[in-house]
Amino acid sequence: MPEIKLVVFDMAGTTVRDDREVEKCFMQAAAKTGLQAETDRVVAMMGIAKRVVFQTLWAEQIDKEDPSFASKVETSFTEFKQILEDHYRTQPVEPTQGCLELFDWLRSQQIKIALTTGFYREVTDIILNRLGWDRGLTADYLGSEDSLIQASITPSEIYNQEGRPTPYMIQKAMYLLGITDPKQVICIGDTPSDLLAGRNAACLYTFGVTNGTHTAAQLSAYPHDGLVSSLAEFQNKLANL
Repeated sequence: MPEIKLVVFDMAGTTVRDDREVEKCFMQAAAKTGLQAETDRVVAMMGIAKRVVFQTLWAEQIDKEDPSFASKVETSFTEFKQILEDHYRTQPVEPTQGCLELFDWLRSQQIKIALTTGFYREVTDIILNRLGWDRGLTADYLGSEDSLIQASITPSEIYNQEGRPTPYMIQKAMYLLGITDPKQVICIGDTPSDLLAGRNAACLYTFGVTNGTHTAAQLSAYPHDGLVSSLAEFQNKLANL
C-alpha cells in the first residue's frame, strides 16, 4: 500500500445519504423565485459551490449585465438556503453505506479524514452536528486523532468562496493537516466536480462512488482512477492498493 496520509471525502451523496434531497431543494427554490432550471442541468452541477450554481443558472436565463442579475441570484440563493437548512434540521440525516466502518478503518491505519463539500458553512455545521461528526472539532474545524474526522472544509473558507472543481479545498485540508505531498492524498466523491477537483489537486488517486447523485455511466466520462458502488467497496480497494 502506498504511503497514504489523507483521504478527502465529499459529503452529500458520498458520506451523507442524499436521496435527491439537495436537487429537490434547488428545484423548489428555483420555482419560487422565477428561475428556469432543468433537473439534468442542476444535477450536472452538484458538488459545485451553491451560490455559483445560481449565478450560472441565472446567467443562462438573463444577461449578467442585467441590472437585476445580482438581486435575482441573491433572492434564489437565500430561498434555497432557507429550504435546505429547514430540511437538514428536520429530516433524517444518515451516513452512507459503509461510511462509518471506513472511517474506523482509516483511523486504525493512522490515515486522516477530511470532508469537503459544495455546501456553505452554516448548513455544513447543521449536518455535522446532526451526525455527531463535529465532536472534537476546534473553532477552525480541525480534529485530533481521537475525533471522527480531522478537518471540515467548505467554500465559505476559500478566497472568493470558490469551491470545486478548483483544488483549493483539498489543498487547504492538506495545509491545515500538515501534508505537503498530494501523492499522499486520495480523493473520493459522487459528482464530476469531485473528480475534477481531485485531478486538479494532483491527488495520488481520485475515485468516484456511484450510489450518490451520479451513475457510473455519468461519471465515466470524467478522469478518475476507479469507480466504486459504495464506500464499503472503496475500503476493500484501499486495503488492496
